[in-house]
Amino acid sequence: MEFIKEEIEDMRDPEPSRIKHEDTEEQIDQVRVKEQRQELNEVEEEHRNFTIQRTKARKTHTCTQCGKSFTMKGNLKRHMRIHTGEKPCTCTQCGKSFSQASTLSVHLRIHSGEKPFNCDQCGKDFISSSHLKDHLKAHSDERPYVCSLCGKNYSRPDSFQKHKKTHNEVRDHVCLDCGKSFTTADSLKQHQRIHTGEKPYICSYCHKSFTQSGSLRVHERVHTGEKPYDCTQCEKSFISSSRLKYHLHIHSGEKPFNCDQCGKDFISSSNLKDHLKVHSGERPYVCSLCGKSFSRLYNFKQHQKTHNDP
Repeated sequence: MEFIKEEIEDMRDPEPSRIKHEDTEEQIDQVRVKEQRQELNEVEEEHRNFTIQRTKARKTHTCTQCGKSFTMKGNLKRHMRIHTGEKPCTCTQCGKSFSQASTLSVHLRIHSGEKPFNCDQCGKDFISSSHLKDHLKAHSDERPYVCSLCGKNYSRPDSFQKHKKTHNEVRDHVCLDCGKSFTTADSLKQHQRIHTGEKPYICSYCHKSFTQSGSLRVHERVHTGEKPYDCTQCEKSFISSSRLKYHLHIHSGEKPFNCDQCGKDFISSSNLKDHLKVHSGERPYVCSLCGKSFSRLYNFKQHQKTHNDP
């Protein structure tokens, strides 16, 4: 009997104290891992804050006119030329001047014919990386930001946010000169250039200036020959979406702009505007050679050619 009793005792579970001890060690390990992870996060946060503070500290050169800061004195010096209008970099071939040497370098390619930036999708060449970058947008169809109210889509979130405001009609930016209101501060700033006459966007090819960067981009395509907007019906190409839209009315026969004086319809607002001069009798384009006046700029230019003919 004693032998059987001893055998039964041997078959019992291992002592509970040893199992409990093993569980405790595992829990301790988990706590240690959690503490280490927390310490690592704290170190990373400290490093991030240090980097931010160091970057702020390095920006010690500040523009006294607009408050913009720079890490290097040379960058501030170049920036100041925006305010002073200084253009120390002059082209030896045509005499045009530029505020930066890099802009002059791009300009010189007009004279040399060099176009080192190539589009790998259509083979077109460009004189600068910025021109190529703008061109590549014509090939990209990615527009992930879609308006749920009208279906219009955008490639950039900031453009999308501006568009949404047009539906809400939140026009909290008011022009002090004429009282007109706008949905964004940028729109108000662009509008105020009508009153100030400011045209800060200058063409690197012909030095023509514009109130908006978008207008400059479209204009520069006249020089580069780029026409990214294609008509799917006749394969004609255009430098801007507005010109393509105007052209599409020719195919559709649509004339959405109506004259309220005679009922005549037009495919664009500019054509309607020119037509209204017929009713008003306004003829603002006067020939300096013979005194003949015209209501439309196109007719005026055609007339001027008659004087130049041999």
